[in-house]
Amino acid sequence: MKKNTRKGGSHVKKEWEKQPWRLVPNKIVRYPGGREIDRFRGIAPAMDDGRPEAWVGSDTATFQADKTGDPYDGCAQCLSPDGETMYLFEALQSNPEGLLGPEHTKQFGSKLGVLVKLLDAKEQLGLQCHPSRAYAKEHFHSDFGKEESWYILSTRGDSEEPPYVLLGFREGVTRQIFEEAYDRGDVRAMEQCCHKVPVKPGDTFFIAAGLPHAVGCGCFMVEVQEPSDITVGWEKLPKGASEEEEEAHKQRLLGCYDYDGAGWEENLRRHQVRPTCLRQGDWGEEYEIIGPKQTSYFSFTRLQARNRVTLWRPETAQIAIILEGSGTLCCGGKRYDLKKGQEWFFPYAMEETWIEPEEGREVSLILAKPAGAKRPV
Repeated sequence: MKKNTRKGGSHVKKEWEKQPWRLVPNKIVRYPGGREIDRFRGIAPAMDDGRPEAWVGSDTATFQADKTGDPYDGCAQCLSPDGETMYLFEALQSNPEGLLGPEHTKQFGSKLGVLVKLLDAKEQLGLQCHPSRAYAKEHFHSDFGKEESWYILSTRGDSEEPPYVLLGFREGVTRQIFEEAYDRGDVRAMEQCCHKVPVKPGDTFFIAAGLPHAVGCGCFMVEVQEPSDITVGWEKLPKGASEEEEEAHKQRLLGCYDYDGAGWEENLRRHQVRPTCLRQGDWGEEYEIIGPKQTSYFSFTRLQARNRVTLWRPETAQIAIILEGSGTLCCGGKRYDLKKGQEWFFPYAMEETWIEPEEGREVSLILAKPAGAKRPV
């Protein structure tokens, strides 16, 4: 296998834009977890190794990239149709129109415009929210905010408590109440301002900008979001910061949260999403998990194939994760083995492609898309 993982060192051949690309699995060092990603990928022994996130088809670096000594931390590698290993962002820079499409390139250049993750939280993550694009531009000098969505794949059976998420402020919570808890450093009180929602496989949530949230213990999910790593939590600045610095930090942090709380049922109505069937037939079904009703920044579907089915062409690139089953991916006269845990990049200009499930098996996959994707009519 030929390898080239140095930025600027790869060139994409024109015919490659017509074929699917395998993505190289990665895992990111962050917090306790990672076992369920290994199990999903069929890796044994599966371990909680402190690498609880896999950034699938990512051309986005983590916020800690400079600190790790790897400026491409979080960026995914891929295998070209000729077997060359390169970063996906290298490929996109080399042929953005062929891989992403001319309309996409006009708006985003060679950026993919979406970030897909596998996330496995052994323990509850910190309470946080994310900025809108306008807030991110003003306060973080970023063109992207961080709207995101969660699709629960499975839950741990050995968690300290039943898996859950914290989602949205309770009715009656005000900025003053939340700020007083922040000033006291009372993290527990800040978390208790939020609804604690039990989760099960298949549950889907849309996390709008400003929405307070935290992934609870035992959740293994697909996360589809804007391509940024901006998180606004609850922590104060380290000791040694001046009063002016701490006040500016506090205002930027508290100003990011949306204090429009709600009761239990209204909170779920706002933030929990029910899949919509886009197409169906003897071959199976394709469901829209997140679409234009939730956001214009990205979308994703779940395809359930029992018999041969041609992939819908959304006029954008797609990131695919095989969730269940096995079979064959057919494109341009070539056949590729499919199995659970694989990750794929489907270029904009890819030739007609179809899936043939193994006899007696159903193939299920997630297909994530950046802004501008067309829906089947």
